[in-house]
Amino acid sequence: MSKKEVIAVFDIGKTNKKFFLFDAHLKILFRQEQKFETILDDDGFECDDIELIEIWIHTTLKIYSSSKEYEVVGVNFSAYGATLVFLNKDGKRLTPIYNYLKEVSPEIKLNLFNKYGGEDDFCRKTGSPALGALLNSGVQILWLKIEHPEIFKNVTDIIHFPQYLSYLLTQQIVSDSTSIGCHTFLWDFDGNKYHDWLQLEGIILPNPIPNSHTFNIKINGKGVHFGIGIHDSSSSLIPYQQGSSERFLLISTGTWCININPFNHKPLTQAQLRSDCLSYLSVDQQTVKASRLFMGYIHNINTQRLCTVFDVPADSFKTVKINEFLLNEFFININYEHKFFSDGVPEGYLDEKIDLSMFTDFSEAYHRLMFDLTLLNSKSINLILSEQDEIRNLYISGGFTKNEIFVRLLASFYPNYNVFTSEVDNASALGAAMVIRDAFSCVDKPTIDLGLKKWKAI
Repeated sequence: MSKKEVIAVFDIGKTNKKFFLFDAHLKILFRQEQKFETILDDDGFECDDIELIEIWIHTTLKIYSSSKEYEVVGVNFSAYGATLVFLNKDGKRLTPIYNYLKEVSPEIKLNLFNKYGGEDDFCRKTGSPALGALLNSGVQILWLKIEHPEIFKNVTDIIHFPQYLSYLLTQQIVSDSTSIGCHTFLWDFDGNKYHDWLQLEGIILPNPIPNSHTFNIKINGKGVHFGIGIHDSSSSLIPYQQGSSERFLLISTGTWCININPFNHKPLTQAQLRSDCLSYLSVDQQTVKASRLFMGYIHNINTQRLCTVFDVPADSFKTVKINEFLLNEFFININYEHKFFSDGVPEGYLDEKIDLSMFTDFSEAYHRLMFDLTLLNSKSINLILSEQDEIRNLYISGGFTKNEIFVRLLASFYPNYNVFTSEVDNASALGAAMVIRDAFSCVDKPTIDLGLKKWKAI
């Protein structure tokens, strides 16, 4: 019996580490999920245990490249961004994988702004608001240089995390657009090149190469095509870009709701930057405009309060039946005013000012919470959506696709658009497989089923 040709993908998230085998039709033949305990970095801050991850990747690939059932013809990596890896002259990793939530001195960022044109111009050029901690990964370079000079003096190469995972097996030091272009402070979107501050600070990074590029590495005497790795957010967009024949905006929901417009290539305005908008680079080096709302987290802590006040079980929201009459009442009296978050979303995200006695029960209060959350997200969407984009389809993915109140409300807020929920399993891993699928001897493009379901307004 002949072996099945497969592409192996390691999909490394902050919480779960996954391994997949995709066939020539990009169907998942095998999936494995791992969770590793975190460790503390050299400053005592929580971070991923990169040594365990490295061992797991090497061991897993060794097992499946020797399989009697599968023939691994390609390998790729999808991983979270905002994370850099520092290598010495011998190609050895010098530091832990620092957590992008690690707090650092704000002076590092302020000094960068002051030296290179001021915050407004710097953030506009680099397509990113000034985020906290190490979320602007370029700050991590300066932080290591200032706080750990004894380490930094031995740094020869700097690469992003997805490319490091590929480097583990290929020993090729490369960069890619999707990692560089994601709120890093590294890329000048005006000049379509690295920002000048890097050269002026004596920092050299590898030039980006296409995500479709592969390195042919022999395993067990046979050549295997290794991808260069890809940032997971950009990777999850690929199935929609290749599976949709029409223009769309993707509303990716979960702890964060990230609204992604692949067809708006205009530079960010100062107003957009101040409203948490940012630019990504896609696999074809096109600017992708995005906006964000901490919707899942805001939902969870405010729903928890409702459950406590109305004395119902913590998961009661899952069984709330949609009340169209009630939602229509909200629309009649809307005037775009909030009941929840009437003064904006508070710093701690929990609205303790609202008088919950105005609601008769948990169901009514939850309907209003979802109305106001959807209203907030519609304002976030409107920041990156314009008639000039010629978009008529809104795709919703992630956890809130199961919340009928949310998807019906969104359809009501956008009556001139087609609103769909989509069920693409493991989109980031699928995207990583798609960009190197030429590794298969059969390269006919399979049809991507986006699992679309259209929703009507209230």
